[in-house]
Amino acid sequence: MLLTTTSSDTSWVTLAPGLEQRLYFPNPANPLVQIAALRIDPALYTFRVHYRPGEPLTLQGWLETLPGVVAFVNGNFFDGQGQALGMVIADGAIFGQSYTERGGTFLVQNGQPLVRSNILEPYQGEPFEQAIQAFPMLVTDGQPSYTNRADRDVSRRTVVAQDSSGRVILLATPLVGMTLADLASYLPTTDLHVMNALNLDGGGSTLLYAGVGDTDYTLRSFDAVPVVLAVYAR
Repeated sequence: MLLTTTSSDTSWVTLAPGLEQRLYFPNPANPLVQIAALRIDPALYTFRVHYRPGEPLTLQGWLETLPGVVAFVNGNFFDGQGQALGMVIADGAIFGQSYTERGGTFLVQNGQPLVRSNILEPYQGEPFEQAIQAFPMLVTDGQPSYTNRADRDVSRRTVVAQDSSGRVILLATPLVGMTLADLASYLPTTDLHVMNALNLDGGGSTLLYAGVGDTDYTLRSFDAVPVVLAVYAR
């Protein structure tokens, strides 16, 4: 089922303990501008990165290769050969080179997830279990950090964020997209209490899956993707 409606902002729906889903409507004048949010308690769920260099998969393909997965979104930008740009760390295996002067990193260290800026905290070779990178940072320390209003590109978006309680929030625009500046300015105004938010690969790569029991929510990408950030119950 696609995460869409034409009503106003919805309430949180509990899919399972520690896993909640909701829709936001950034532009009341245009109900097709929507943001699907999946909020995850890291005390109850773990995060893993899966990477298939040169062998990208569709949402269905990833679903078939990830038994027990509860949710996933697409990760890094990638080139025409299906090689991820920036650094990927999947179960401790490191691929590529870290961005140092742009973007951010979603990482797992000692079992704990974190979203951080590559500019403020460059990767120093720390022993991360998992990591994906992209750009730009949209929110840093609770404030919009992408403010380029000259960038008017409207596109579907995928975002990984973290709130003031340490919960991880996966975000995707299922229908009409947004500019990065509009998205960055909107997120801190919501009740999500976003502290840090990182833009991931969007456009044709944007995908979101959440499935618990007999309920599943799917936002299929137009393109196959080589990297996903996946969520599993502890």
